[in-house]
Amino acid sequence: MNQSLALTAVVVHDYDEAIAFYTEKLGFTLVDDTYQPEQNKRWVVVKPKGDGHAAILLAKASNNHQAQYVGDQAGGRVFLFLQTDDFERDFSAYSARGVKFIRPPKTAPYGTVAVFEDLYGNLWDLVQFT
Repeated sequence: MNQSLALTAVVVHDYDEAIAFYTEKLGFTLVDDTYQPEQNKRWVVVKPKGDGHAAILLAKASNNHQAQYVGDQAGGRVFLFLQTDDFERDFSAYSARGVKFIRPPKTAPYGTVAVFEDLYGNLWDLVQFT
């Protein structure tokens, strides 16, 4: 058996503002942005640059129930972990682009890490593993 995690859905308020954040602030690649007329929604996929295969499906909240979870998909815990091969490079670039870090860089037994939030408040680790 060969399985892998392909997509993680992140619920957003607006496709275009989410695309702008992920591509302009984090430097992700826009993989797909296809309108699905049968469901009147878009299939929007972004992924970090590099060799990895995991990507994020930007899923616009389609009702009030879904909208209440935008920015709080993990109940205030770190939700996603963005691994980098050069922590200082990415931390500096993200900071310069206005990404809000809510926990400063620290060195831990597993590597260097800092916590940032996306445009809606979901928490991420930027981490370079040792």
